[in-house]
Amino acid sequence: MKTVALAFRYLWSRPLAALLNLLLLTLGLASITFVVLVGEQVGRAFERDLAGIDVVVGAKGSPMQLILSGVFHIDVPAGNIALSDVRELEKSPAVRKLIPLSLGDAFRGFRIVGTTPEYLRHYRMRVASGSEWTKTMEAVVGADVARTLGFKAGDAFVGNHGLGGMGDAHGNHPYRISGVLAPCGCVVDRLIVTSTESVWQVHEKEMAMDEDDRKALEEAREITVALISYRTPLAAVTFPRYVNTQTEMQAAAPAIEITRLLRMLGVGSEVLQGIGAVLLLSAALSVFVALWNAVRERRADLAMLRMLGATPAKVAALLLCEALWLAVLASILGLLAGHALTSLVGSLLQAQGSLPISGWHWLPEETWIPALAMAVAAAAALIPAASAYRTDVAHLLNSR
Repeated sequence: MKTVALAFRYLWSRPLAALLNLLLLTLGLASITFVVLVGEQVGRAFERDLAGIDVVVGAKGSPMQLILSGVFHIDVPAGNIALSDVRELEKSPAVRKLIPLSLGDAFRGFRIVGTTPEYLRHYRMRVASGSEWTKTMEAVVGADVARTLGFKAGDAFVGNHGLGGMGDAHGNHPYRISGVLAPCGCVVDRLIVTSTESVWQVHEKEMAMDEDDRKALEEAREITVALISYRTPLAAVTFPRYVNTQTEMQAAAPAIEITRLLRMLGVGSEVLQGIGAVLLLSAALSVFVALWNAVRERRADLAMLRMLGATPAKVAALLLCEALWLAVLASILGLLAGHALTSLVGSLLQAQGSLPISGWHWLPEETWIPALAMAVAAAAALIPAASAYRTDVAHLLNSR
């Protein structure tokens, strides 16, 4: 314990050097912590939201855009597809389950999704208060929506045209909240979910000038995307090709598109990891130089310690403890800084209705970050500690 306490005092005997080394180690560990936290949560969110969805069918355009807008609700859809075409797809022997989604409106940044109760069943949603909708113009809200907007069962709101929630309000067609959903940690937490008929009713009543217009709009009804589960694995080979070549719609395989997306995100994470590695290497070199100079500056101290009975191993341990003190402090600060940065990014993404990322979760993968800091510090202190161990006390005294 005396060695540990003395090492701590020696560390802060040169405060500027100690702070520089601590800053370099902290920044390196913080960047690695940020990459681990964000990468793990984004991967889990993709896996959770895509579970059970084999293909997404929508308007022709970018397959990536179709997945991001139809499954994760973080992009704008390319357009709508005819309801009659979707019903034909539903009759296909390759299709086990088809869930229609109608998008286009929002309220204060939260998207209104017209669908069927099967959408809630798919994500195993449970109503925390109230009940599911039983008629048109009723809606249930996700946990994040209810918490942010203070919604509860029985409240009413008016949707706005456009996914940003800043378009013209559908003032004559308010929704009534029938229930609030329990949190699931999935995409539904940040959605307002209602029946497809409700979405159609809002737009048809605003556009129809008379009864003939209303009937014409009913016959030309559209949805935005269809989430489809296959009946057999073989359908993954034939069904997307059929949709893309024989219809005016587009089929996008989530597994393929998300693999591409994660590969693109991986480039950014690799850059951050590379920056962290450079900072850790710089910190290791800085610690090495500081400890090497410390051995030269503390010749009198080392001689005094040896005269008082300290063994060569004790003197070497003093240098090693000094480096490990840096590692311990940098680990604490680096983890805190990484979590704080993740929390900041998560709050910005939440404000945009994007992927849910939190900085206040501890992941098992983080346990190796302090171990990495200890290894870097120990490697930097190895040569100075060995030099202190081999130093002859008689030579030290004679040099005085």
